[in-house]
Amino acid sequence: MAKVEDETRRSRLPRLPRTEDFASAIHDPRVVARVGVLLGSAFLLVFLTGLYSHVHQNPVAWFPLGPDPAWLYRVTQGIHVGAGIACVPLLLAKLYAAYPALFEQPPVRGPLHALERLSVAVLVATATFQLVTGVLNTFQWYPWSFGFVGVHYATSWVVIGSLLIHVGVKLPVIVPALRARIKDGEIVDPEIADESPLPRTHISDGDLMSIPDGDLHPAEDRSTTEATATRRGFLTAVAVTTLGAVALTVGQTVRPLAPLSVLAPRDPRVGSQGVPVNKTAASAQVTSDVVGPAWRLELEGPDGVVQLSRDDLLAMDQHTADLPIACVEGWSAMATWQGVRVRDLVERAGGRVGDGGHDVSVASLQVGGAYSRSVLQASYVASDDTLLALRLNGQDLNLDHGYPARIIAPNRPGVLQTKWVNRLAVVEPVIA
Repeated sequence: MAKVEDETRRSRLPRLPRTEDFASAIHDPRVVARVGVLLGSAFLLVFLTGLYSHVHQNPVAWFPLGPDPAWLYRVTQGIHVGAGIACVPLLLAKLYAAYPALFEQPPVRGPLHALERLSVAVLVATATFQLVTGVLNTFQWYPWSFGFVGVHYATSWVVIGSLLIHVGVKLPVIVPALRARIKDGEIVDPEIADESPLPRTHISDGDLMSIPDGDLHPAEDRSTTEATATRRGFLTAVAVTTLGAVALTVGQTVRPLAPLSVLAPRDPRVGSQGVPVNKTAASAQVTSDVVGPAWRLELEGPDGVVQLSRDDLLAMDQHTADLPIACVEGWSAMATWQGVRVRDLVERAGGRVGDGGHDVSVASLQVGGAYSRSVLQASYVASDDTLLALRLNGQDLNLDHGYPARIIAPNRPGVLQTKWVNRLAVVEPVIA
């Protein structure tokens, strides 16, 4: 009796749908593969440009960086955020096209299939995490307690690793799916001159499965024109949505598109003294009383320590440089900066400039924070455009832009363009 009741109860449990139960022509390896190529390419761009930004903030000897070209970081970070935005609709499209595979039976068919399933689970989870936290970072909203930069960097390696595993496992499906044309009921081999059709195919367990013409599943038994239009329409919609999302945000870096950037968190044309501000003096706990007439720049080097007032700095040779501020959130803005070349200050302190030159350790009045200190490597010190800036766009720096003095250097992340500088120390190179 108990056995009968148990079997009756089981029969009432909802049945997981089979892959064949998903009737849309969009759930096809040909569609999944094409969206996957776009998504994988976008993720690769995000990874490489993110790695470039990470090395800027954590220099290594095997990948030396320098000030030339001055615009390079601006471009790479713009690509990083733009490609990251593109990943959002592409990931959603990929998940929609491929989600019937989540319900395949049996769930695991062997070690290789288990590896594939695991890589997909890790890839989807980490990719979603990266995109959600990355987008929130562009708005400088951090509703979590962990350090964004370190976790974002570590997770990026998990994403790219699981992506490579997934591609490697699915390569036997990806290659023929990409070679096939979006044509319902048959796959045409592009290498066959007369375009003779190969056996008809349908989705089963996420793979291309050849079946006899007469056994085509009823869900796929529709006109060639209708199914082909559905697939091509879906791919077109994905392309338009992706390009639209990028176009509506990338103007924060690409100035001609700025009027279209209605989704961007910042307009690079709007800000104090013509330049947006990420970290204000108030958030850095820098008040006007600590940057008043009593402020002094402490310059330390082989010849000892000297203290310079702002008037002393203004009395030195002034140089002008047109350089962008390029921030990790994806926005950038050109500006005209004026101040004292850092190389002149290093030489005044008895330091070396040029080949085998000294680095410069920079300290700020900012209270706490990971970026209250920075290091200018010798290659940046030697550049004529690396300044201890005193003026911005023809005006004295205001407090939010780092008054009384700040660092500005070419091809350098905005977070390292230290503001409210109160100490420069000439030091031996940290990275030889």
